[in-house]
Amino acid sequence: MGQRKNLRNIAIIAHVDHGKTTLVDQMLKQSGIFRSNENVAERVMDSNDLERERGITILSKNTSVMYKNTKINIVDTPGHADFGGEVERILMMVDGVLLLIDAFEGCMPQTRFVLKKALKLKKTPVVVLNKIDRPGVRPNEVVNEVYDLFIELGADESQIEFPVLYASGRHGYASLDLNAEAKDLTPLFETIINEVPPPCGDIDGPLQILFSNIDYDEYVGRIGIGRVERGNVTIGQTVTLCSSGGQTKNVKITKLYQFEGLKRVESESASLGDIICVAGISGLNIGETACDPQLVEPLPFVKIDEPTVSMMFMVNNSPFAGKEGKFITSRNIRDRLFKEVETNVAMKVEETDSADTFKVSGRGELHLSILIETMRRQGYEFQVSRPKAIMKTIDGKLCEPVEILMVEVPDSYVGAVIEKLGPRKAEMVNMIAKSTGVTQIEFRIPSRGLMGYRSEFLTDTNGNGIMNYIFDKYEPFKGEIVQRQQGSIVAHESGPATGYGLFAAQDRGRLFIDPGVLVYEGMIVGVSPKYDDIVVNVCKKKHITNMRASGSDEALKLTPPSILSLEQSIEFITDDELVEVTPKSIRLRKIILSKDQRMKKQSKK
Repeated sequence: MGQRKNLRNIAIIAHVDHGKTTLVDQMLKQSGIFRSNENVAERVMDSNDLERERGITILSKNTSVMYKNTKINIVDTPGHADFGGEVERILMMVDGVLLLIDAFEGCMPQTRFVLKKALKLKKTPVVVLNKIDRPGVRPNEVVNEVYDLFIELGADESQIEFPVLYASGRHGYASLDLNAEAKDLTPLFETIINEVPPPCGDIDGPLQILFSNIDYDEYVGRIGIGRVERGNVTIGQTVTLCSSGGQTKNVKITKLYQFEGLKRVESESASLGDIICVAGISGLNIGETACDPQLVEPLPFVKIDEPTVSMMFMVNNSPFAGKEGKFITSRNIRDRLFKEVETNVAMKVEETDSADTFKVSGRGELHLSILIETMRRQGYEFQVSRPKAIMKTIDGKLCEPVEILMVEVPDSYVGAVIEKLGPRKAEMVNMIAKSTGVTQIEFRIPSRGLMGYRSEFLTDTNGNGIMNYIFDKYEPFKGEIVQRQQGSIVAHESGPATGYGLFAAQDRGRLFIDPGVLVYEGMIVGVSPKYDDIVVNVCKKKHITNMRASGSDEALKLTPPSILSLEQSIEFITDDELVEVTPKSIRLRKIILSKDQRMKKQSKK
């Protein structure tokens, strides 16, 4: 057994918006990765367009810094629970974790989730209280919360004696002493070197590489990202690839890369503990092991939690089908979905009885909506159904996924939130009144109960509330939950919406479209305060005559429409409705477009 004393592998884990990516920015800058005159974007690790727009990390990414002749490989992980699959597998590549916690907000649901996984895999934790320069911080209380969380999650003695650093990722400093003046991140680098164990194993033994991530390059094709668990690897070496199904095949390593800062740099060889990228292996999948052909020993891979929510993806069959999209056939959609599953291991795709419909399962609505948004930007056109919780039969009982929901709201809105969550089968677990006039409430709620709630929550709290949730476990079915209480305003005929038609329709409810928007029969153009759907003619034109009357010919005053985002559209629809997604438009529609056929079906019920 040997050690690579000049190497450390760490993952940065935290709840969403606690400052992981900003801290990585400063670690890169202070380690000399960038030139002094180089113009560097903020949150440089969030390289994806969607990540930059939403301000969240979606994909795990690798980088490295050098500190005093020691290479520190860093993995930046997503903070949102829906992307937990990215975190779970990435932990296989590291020996320690930097647990980042907001010094004001304290331990949040995702903190519990990622820490539980890290402790179970026996990773060494280092706790960093970030945003220590923020007004209203409560560092001592938060440290006590962290200790309580470690004990609750069953940390062993070595894990519970974690070092605590007080840091500001934005201003680039950290300190082991709360009251000491800090200038830079040197204490953080020193703590990583001293506390996180170096990679241990048989340096001279037969090769073993465990692949935990997949990337793609236009020039070299599929790239496997993994860690050398034993031995050494060189370019041109022949290895045996062991798949999860037990099959093996001999392949040759044609390209080898290591991370230096933000770049992938070609390397001739790599040794125990190195995080490497390997090109030239076709059909490589996450969780597979590359071994020395003389000793084939596949390594076990971490079990990824099962999806909890599913949606139907189907070919667009609306009257506007094929007008805006580049990829519109069932074969196009099928190939894209199955390609996604190769890298997104927490997602599952199943074919159904219909050749035009596919069942896609994921960790939550956000997990699935990011896929939908990515596909529409790539030129795909399709339709999706309302998300549904995935039920299971356990010990002969029908069970459903239950989430831990944590909300932070000003004291004056607590009653409204509790009142709305009651009919959704939420069960209050804890309530803490903070000195800042904010109350933190913890609920246990079925996944079904959360669907469509976020927009209601923002309305009820006037945008002042924060809600976070995470899957807990499966529990017996909680009973029926009343869905949307409002009906839809549905277009009566096809054509461009007119100001006159919309003016007549706006008294019936809240509209979603502007004048001039093309609509078709069965398309949803608004929401009605009544439970039943209302059919209106938004294409109606004013009857023209030669007669004029004072007041009747004044400009029509239209209320500005509510334009729904993709997530809001998915939350809004009911079981008999679909979201039509194209590269240019997001439309809501009834599954049955004809009013007469809808009425016939309703009368049969």
